[in-house]
Parts: sequence; C-alpha cells; structure tokens
Amino acid sequence: MTSLKRSTALDPSTNLSSKVYVRSTRSGKVQKIVRELYLRQDIPCSSRLCSQCLKIAPTDYSNKVAAFVLSETPAGTKAFPNGHYLVPDTNAFLTGMDLFEVETAFHDVIVLQTVLEEVKNRSLPLYHRLISLTKNEDKRFFVFFNEFRLETHVGRDRGESINDRNDKAVRRAVQWYGEHLQEAMRARKSARCPTVVMISDDKENLRKAKVEKIPALTLTDYVSGLENAEQLLDMVSAGKEQREVKSGKVELIYPEYYSMSKMITGVKAGTMHQGTFNVSPYNYLEGSVHVPAFDKPLIILGRENSNRAVSGDIAVVEILPKDQWKAPSTTIIEEETLNKNDNADEDDGETVISERERRALQEEVKRVHGQSTEGRPQPTARVVGIIKRNWRQYVGHIDKDSIRSTSKASRSQQTVFLIPMDKKIPKIRIRTRQAGELVGKRVLVTIDAWDRDSRYPVGHFVRSLGELESKGAETEALLLEYDVQYRPFPKTVLDCLPDEGHDWKVPANLDDPGWRGRKDLRDLLICSIDPPGCVDIDDALHATALPNGNYHVGVHIADVSHFVKPNNAMDKEASMRGTTVYLVDKRIDMLPMLLGTDLCSIKPYVERYAFSVLWEITPDADIVSAEFTKSVIRSREAFSYEQAQLRIDDKSHQDDLTKGMRTLLMLSKKLKQKRMDAGALNLASPEVKVQTESETSDPVDIQTKKQLDTNSLVEEFMLLANISVAGKNFEAFPQTALLRRHASPPKTNFEELANQLKVKRGMELRTDSSKALADSLDTCVDPREPFFNTLVRILATRCMTAAEYFCSGTQAYPEFRHYGLASEIYTHFTSPIRRYADLEAHRQLAAAIEYEQLDPSLHSKPKLEAVCKNINVRHRNAQFAGRASVEYYVGQALKGRVVEEEGFVMKLFSNGFVVFAPRFGIDSTIKLRDLATPEPEADFDMENYVLATSGSRQVRVELFQKVRVRISDEAEESTGKRKVRFELV
Repeated sequence: MTSLKRSTALDPSTNLSSKVYVRSTRSGKVQKIVRELYLRQDIPCSSRLCSQCLKIAPTDYSNKVAAFVLSETPAGTKAFPNGHYLVPDTNAFLTGMDLFEVETAFHDVIVLQTVLEEVKNRSLPLYHRLISLTKNEDKRFFVFFNEFRLETHVGRDRGESINDRNDKAVRRAVQWYGEHLQEAMRARKSARCPTVVMISDDKENLRKAKVEKIPALTLTDYVSGLENAEQLLDMVSAGKEQREVKSGKVELIYPEYYSMSKMITGVKAGTMHQGTFNVSPYNYLEGSVHVPAFDKPLIILGRENSNRAVSGDIAVVEILPKDQWKAPSTTIIEEETLNKNDNADEDDGETVISERERRALQEEVKRVHGQSTEGRPQPTARVVGIIKRNWRQYVGHIDKDSIRSTSKASRSQQTVFLIPMDKKIPKIRIRTRQAGELVGKRVLVTIDAWDRDSRYPVGHFVRSLGELESKGAETEALLLEYDVQYRPFPKTVLDCLPDEGHDWKVPANLDDPGWRGRKDLRDLLICSIDPPGCVDIDDALHATALPNGNYHVGVHIADVSHFVKPNNAMDKEASMRGTTVYLVDKRIDMLPMLLGTDLCSIKPYVERYAFSVLWEITPDADIVSAEFTKSVIRSREAFSYEQAQLRIDDKSHQDDLTKGMRTLLMLSKKLKQKRMDAGALNLASPEVKVQTESETSDPVDIQTKKQLDTNSLVEEFMLLANISVAGKNFEAFPQTALLRRHASPPKTNFEELANQLKVKRGMELRTDSSKALADSLDTCVDPREPFFNTLVRILATRCMTAAEYFCSGTQAYPEFRHYGLASEIYTHFTSPIRRYADLEAHRQLAAAIEYEQLDPSLHSKPKLEAVCKNINVRHRNAQFAGRASVEYYVGQALKGRVVEEEGFVMKLFSNGFVVFAPRFGIDSTIKLRDLATPEPEADFDMENYVLATSGSRQVRVELFQKVRVRISDEAEESTGKRKVRFELV
C-alpha cells in the first residue's frame, strides 16, 4: 500500500509535531487520539514589506503565489508613528466585531488560525462575518496559519488550560511577526518598521505580554487613540464593561436560570418544555411558547415569568400551578404608555415589574373567565432558562426622554434607551458619547447582555442610518430588521459571470457543447405573462393542438443552473441570500443583474436556454404523459396580465399564439376546478399596489391588486409543473429530494374563528380536512356585504401554519402533503432566478433525467437540511420586508391627507378594537382612549363579541361589523415609523 503522507525527508521546510486529544466514546470508554502535524517554514507573513516570504511562498494549482495582503504603508497613530499591524485575540473579535467592520478604521489585521477556530466554536454568525472581512480586499484582513508554521506553533504544557495555551499561541505569533518584520526592514535597509500590536481584553494575557515585552492594548485603549474615537468607543460591547462596573454588591431582580443539565433532564422527563418564545403584538407583557405536549400555546405573563427571554429565543419553560392558568389577554397593553418615564441610568431600587405593570396584570387576572373559547383558561408557564439566544442587530431610535443632555457639543458618556422598531423587543440600554447627535435618527444597535440585576438588556451602538422617515434610512432599516443581504455583490461573485457579458448568446452551431442533451424548441409559439414592468422573467408557456384531439402544453423555465454551478462563489452567495426581495421601490436580487434581467430572463424575440416540462393533456385537463428536458426556446411575446387578458378577449385576434393562450386559459380553469374538488383552499391575503412616481419613487396612489383570469392561468400551470417535478425528483432521490410541504393546522387554531362565525353569523366552519374547510368557507357569505367572504378568508389564512421547504428523507410520505394546495407532493421549480430552492430542484431534475451528474452536496441529507433551514428563514423574512415596505409607503402616501373609508371590525379587546380597511389592505387598532377625552367607560361582552362604551362617548362595536373610519397618518412615537391612524367616524 502506497503512503500518501508527504515525505519530510525530502522537504527541509517541514517538521513533525503531534496533537493529542482525549475523548469519551458513547460506551463510556476514554479514547486517546494522536494527530500528526507537519510544521512548515514556507507559510508567508503576507506583508508587502517582506521580500523573503515572497521567495519561499508556495504556489497554487496555476503556479501563482497568492497576492500579499498587508500594506506596505500601514496607518500610523500617536502611539505607533511608524504604522502598525493588528493581531486581535478571540475576545476582541467576540466583543468588537462591529468595530472591525467599520470601513474607515481597522485595516491590516492578522487573523490567526487559533483565533479563527475559537471564534467558530464560540459563535457561528460572528465567524461568518469574520470570514467575509477576510474577503474584503479594501480591509486587508489576512488569515495566518500560525498552528502550521514551525516558529509560531506552541504545544500545550501539562496542566495548562486550553485557553491559556491559545493565549500563549497568540503572543508567540505577535512576537514572531515583530521579529520577522524587523529582519525584513533590515534587508530593505529601512528604519521605519511597523509595530505588530496584540489587541486583547484578557487581563492575564495583557500582563504576560507586558512581561514578554510584546506591544499589547485593550480594544478600548486602542480605539481611544484613533481619530474618530468618540463614535468608535460607542461600538465596544457593553456586556463585559457592565459586569466589571457592577462587581460590587448588586440587587438581583430576575430568577436565576437553571443549569443546562437540569433543563435537558427536565425536558426529557416531560416536567419542562422547550420552544420558541413569542411576544403578543397587542400586549408586551404577554408571551407564548408552542410546545408539542399541549394543543394550545403556553401563556407567559409578566416580566418575571418571561425572565429576560427576548422574542425569538429558544427557551425552556416550567408549567405553573393550575390556579394560575388564565385565558389569553383581552386588553391592549403597550410599553410606551406604561413605562414612559423609566430611568435609563439604572437605579439601585429597580424592580422587575413597575407599579403600573402590576396593576395592568392584576386587571387581566381578575377578568371573569367567560365560557366562550376565548375565555377558557390556558396553561401558563415561566421561563427557567435559554437554550439559544436569537439576538441580532436591532433598528430603533433614541428615546429623547431618557437623555440628560441633548447638546450636540456634549461629549460626556450617558446611558440612554433605544426603542426598537419591533414592538416585541424590549427597550435596550446603550451608553453613548453622541446622544445629542442621535436624536431623531434611525440607529442600529446590538444586545450584549441581560443580567439578573438589570430590568432591561444592555447593548451598544453600531451606526446611525440617517434621519427618521427619510426614504434611505427607513428602507435600510427594514432590510436590516429582516436580515436581508443587500450589499452589492462582491468581486468573487461577479467573476463567475460569463466573460461575454451582455453579448452572450445561445451558440449558433448545434454541435457546440452548450447544445448537448438539449431539445430545439425554437419553433414553438411560446410567450410569457407577468406583472407589468417585470424584467426577471422566469417562466413562459405554450399550447398547441395535437392530431388526436389532445393538447401539447409546455412550461419553460429559465435555465439558471447552466450559469450558476454548485459551490462556486455565486452559488454560495445565492444560497445565503435564499431569495430575491421585492420592495415597493426596489428589488434586492438573489443573483447578479446580468443573469437575472438578461441572460437567464426569458425575454421576447431572443433565444434562451430553458428547462422545459412538456405534457400531453386531454381536453378535460387529464395528464396523459409528462416529459422533462433541457431546451432552447425563443419567446414570441412578453405580456403583462392585462395585455394577455385583452388579447384573449379580443375576438379579432385569431393568430396561433392567441389561440394557444385561449387553450391554456380553458385548461387552467379545468385544472383549478380539479384542485378545488380535491380540497385545495382559496385563501385571501390583503394585497395592495403602491403607485410611485418614476423619477423620485415617491408614492402617488394606493390600489388593490386586481386578479384577472390570466393571473390564474399562469398560477395553474406553475403549480402543475411544480407538482410534476416534485414527483420526478422524489422518484429519483427518495432520501434527498428538496420539497415543500404545508402541514395541516391544528384544529385548535380555528377554534376562535369558528366560534366567532357561529356566534355572530350562525355559520359553521368545519376543519376536519382541507376539503371540509374549503367547502365551509364557500358558505360563509353575507348577501348584503360582498367583502364579508374575503374577510373570513383573510382571517382563516392567519390561522394557518406556514409552508416550509424540507428534505424528503426527514419526513414520512404522508407528511409531504401540501394542505393548502391539496397536493400529495410539491416543490418549487418555476422561479430559479429569484428562489434558491428552485435552483436546487433544477439540479436534481437534471440528474434525474441523466442530463448531468448530481453534485455531492445534493446527495447529503445534513447539507440539504441546512439549506432548507436557511431558505425557510430567508423566504419568511422576504415576505415581512415586502409587507413592511408597503406599510411605509402607504404611510407616506397618506402624509398630510385625510380620507374616509369603509372598514370591518376584525378583533375586539376590552379597551379597543382592530379595524381592517380593504382599500389599503391594512388593519389598525382604535383604542378607547382615542374615541374621546376622558376615556369612555367600557362594557366588553366577550361571549357575544360586543364592546359598548358609555360616558364621554357612546358607541357599540361588534365583530365583523362594517364601520366608517377616518384614515390619516401619524408619526408613531413608540417606533418612530409613520403609521396609518384610524378614527371611528
């Protein structure tokens, strides 16, 4: 057997060392693992000042030496006038990543292999941010493999902790770099040698560095010496600083978390439960956690029981005694009204629950438990620990009432509150030297810690996004809020595009490799039908009559997988972005524009590569056969929905293309009927279109989106293609097909709506199956009010669970079912320009028809599960970002205007009600205190869904009632957003 081990005898630049690990096996035995390390002397320092490393640096596969990263003229400071390179340790990156990302500072940074691996073990999100910094050419971050270089490798001494050994490795690397550069400068006969500076907040590491005469500073001390120190110092993580300040005796106001082992044991035994903590959008003091053991979510009431959990955290909860169970809240409770004048500087006497909160909670618990489903007590619980924090960067604005001095000249540090845009997130304390400048701005912050002695979490300033309500700041705010990757595509991604750019064409020669395995379908009369102004055209269709009376029908999808190859930089970027995000005034693309709007887009009159699904279909819309093939097509026309509808309806058009569209329309209606008969749901969601000026993108008008027959035509054939491809991919890859499922919602989800319909309208909502639900939704009709059925469908949609992508090997076949579409199996295949899931489905289908080999990543269940997890989050975030964009523009369109519209009462509380306005597709809360001053007295009949007021104003409001509302705009104090305000006329 030939050894593949590199021969050390032949290479003098290597040296042999070994790493010893000890680990316990599942059976409880202890295993000793010895790994050999080949220590080398040809790993370069990557400084452009060093000619020695240039001579010995290894070459890549194309025989080139990787470009050296560290600058020849690194920046100088007062402390280091000859310039300096930075070597941060792990803690510096963990507490100061926002600082390292600042474009104007922190250049020429050496990232040690030891540190990179530690960051990866401690925080995967921070590791990914650090990796992207190493790819940013302007920042000059260089990864130095100190563990493999002979002079910088250090062993672990007997009894030495891993942490101490890693600190020693960092100091050794800094020392070597300093000596190495001095040698390089002597060779250049230069006296100006840059200093290599270690950055660390570890006191012991700094003490040892001082003894060893290694230049070292804390992150704060280093930043203090930079030009824009005041802004940068605000960005240092507050968590550690907070703990150091409070090392004296402190008052603990929250319960201590259980140990991880106690929580794991409790969850296994069923005495504790694990789930995602969510906060009610109407009552900030009420949280809930869905757990498998209970039909309904567990209610978590009050700050003490939520015990520092933030919406989105994965928490462990313990059920409270039955006498403390309660019904979900029937009161609107907003933080800004109860805790308006809290002190941002912590007082010693801080309590978990303020007096006003205690009163509000007592009112809730005292409320008589009615017998309607809304009034029945549900189990309550308390948070006993956090498994995984979901903290991210938060956007908000500074609470001006929490600022001591608004003077812009004042540079004293003060503690202020940031009020997040997301009402579910508590106020965040930040320390800043620029409070006066930040008033009236959108601000980005990070939460660092939430200790037991602090009523609120503490965080640090990251950056200012601009003035509140300015288009740029608000758009960037919502992109950050929903974690949308909106930065321009990096050079590595653009390098993957075809060299010909916009001049790329389908090869004219049929013998060209690009034609291999493709069908020539250029003679088919294909057209696309899309929303007006669509430039990233994913799909096109055709239909022709066959001699036997059947039809030949095709759906042709942009062949994106031809241009985006697995695992290259463009594919990795697309998989991270997951989807294109559509805002009112812009699009955040998943793929570079050259592909999305040109080379892949099925534009008319040009030849394009496609992936085609071809069927033979009977006049009754039964499928006779299906064929999948890569193809070359030429679209004859790109229609908008309206244009296609006009063409189909205009009898004077008797050309073959129009006849084909009429055939598609006829078949689509029959396909839709078959789906409805099988139990597919016809749900509704409020959709409005904001019309904007072409020059400025300022909103001009708001319209409800019209649904034409052609919308449904396209939808039916896309669904058919997705279902056909799902079946083919699952047949070929039963363990790793990427599919999409929609689970049946629990019956309890519909209890409230079913009871409301029964009490208010005497209607029955059956939920035994999707067919029963679909049929009963059809009967929820009010002959006097045409919109009533749509309203019920909107409310039913809100009772649903979300559809999700999954890997076929992780679920049993019955669980594949798509409840809403009443389909046994489903995937996404028809939009690969704008969805990563579809691109993966294309690759699997290409392998299923033996067009090409399947990449190993699509054979791996764990890798596919990770892809599904990411695209599920991205898909959901993109929807939220799109809705938030519409909401912002609706607010702007109404600025200074007052209109009266019809609305419908869709939810009642004891102190207010929610009205939905169909024209604007939005709902808004009208609180009793907005009806009159003083606030009218309320009598809330929970059983019959009636809210009556007396005193300063008398009104009677019922669920589903049609009301007239005056709609205007207001700058909402709590979020800083311009919102739509409803007043009852």
